[in-house]
Amino acid sequence: MDTIISWGENLMTTEIYGGRSLADYLTLDALISLFGNTLAAVFIIIVGFIIAGFVSRRIHGIGENHASLDDTLFGFLGNIARYIVLGFTGLFVLNTFGVQTTSVIAVIGAAGLAVGLALQGTLSNLAAGIMIVLFRPLKLGDFVEINDTVGTVKDITLNYTELANLTNVKVIVPNSEVWGNTIKNYSDYPKRRAQWTFGVGYGVNLNDAENVIRDTIMADARSHSDPEPFIQVNNLNSSSVDFLVRVWCDSDVYFQYQADMKRKVKEALDAADINIPFPTRTVVHQNPMLEVVQDGDNQRHAAE
Repeated sequence: MDTIISWGENLMTTEIYGGRSLADYLTLDALISLFGNTLAAVFIIIVGFIIAGFVSRRIHGIGENHASLDDTLFGFLGNIARYIVLGFTGLFVLNTFGVQTTSVIAVIGAAGLAVGLALQGTLSNLAAGIMIVLFRPLKLGDFVEINDTVGTVKDITLNYTELANLTNVKVIVPNSEVWGNTIKNYSDYPKRRAQWTFGVGYGVNLNDAENVIRDTIMADARSHSDPEPFIQVNNLNSSSVDFLVRVWCDSDVYFQYQADMKRKVKEALDAADINIPFPTRTVVHQNPMLEVVQDGDNQRHAAE
């Protein structure tokens, strides 16, 4: 029993924090103060979360209420504002319990430096994600080509960009590769210029061929007459005269339009009886028996 009493006395006199022992904290005044500080801390936390959510929603709502603004950018800014408010809330809570926040900030800074050195790759993706969100080289729904990957942008986070490729397979591209490579955004401009090369035979009347090509393409409602289409002889090939054709169309119909025109022009040239040549090769085959007879005659004449 004496041992237990002695152990209890030692425990009560053990210094806990700031030169104060456990006995000092178990007094009525200390318990009342602790209870009051706890209530204050709970109140601060509740108010902090309310303010953080309110600020985040307000900033995010700016992007949603204005069609000309990027939702991704304001969503990112809303999250940053939320974390800043929660960070200050944590400091206020610590200060309520008498913790020196300056030392906490110093510890957090040192820990942040160590984590930063250990996560250089992740931080490079984070920095690239911030640049993508701020400068917006692409946005959700854009059809893009990034580092030889072609697809539609489905999501942009601070660490990676999600694409759905042409076969609807999910592709995750780290933001450092997105920002550090050439980005081809096929959806950014409302109009694109389609281009084809059509070859006709050397015996074809070039004016007739040009009129057939022009009339066929411009009869399609997707073809733009302004800017004016370009249809000119571009190359005298080994077996064909090549027409270079360039016509503008809307970006959202580009791929189907380009494929449709190839077929329509081919069918129109066939209907107009305009020859579409293809490479041919002439093979001269010499009779091997004739070579043997010729060699025999040469040998006989040489012997005489």
